[in-house]
Amino acid sequence: MKSSADVVYRDFDSSPALTSIIEKRLEKLGRFSDSIMSTRVVLESPHNHKHKGKMFRACIEMAVKGSPVTVTHDDPSVHVAVRDAFQAAERKIKEVEERRRVSH
Repeated sequence: MKSSADVVYRDFDSSPALTSIIEKRLEKLGRFSDSIMSTRVVLESPHNHKHKGKMFRACIEMAVKGSPVTVTHDDPSVHVAVRDAFQAAERKIKEVEERRRVSH
């Protein structure tokens, strides 16, 4: 099933290059599972830590048949936050698909 994607930027300017990277990562996630109905990626810079400096948060919300899957990752680099969040989402989707295969 073709998944619809929504990319939201909060508290900083959008980037066409980053949006392109996210779309490629979403296509890759779609190869692992055909049960992803929609995806929402939220990128934000929620706070300035006194000791950690500027942090970015990448949150991936996926509507999967059966149950929603949400993955969040924080990092000082927005690119690293996106990379790590998608790696965690890939692991989570594989787990969901494995559970579905075992139960059927």
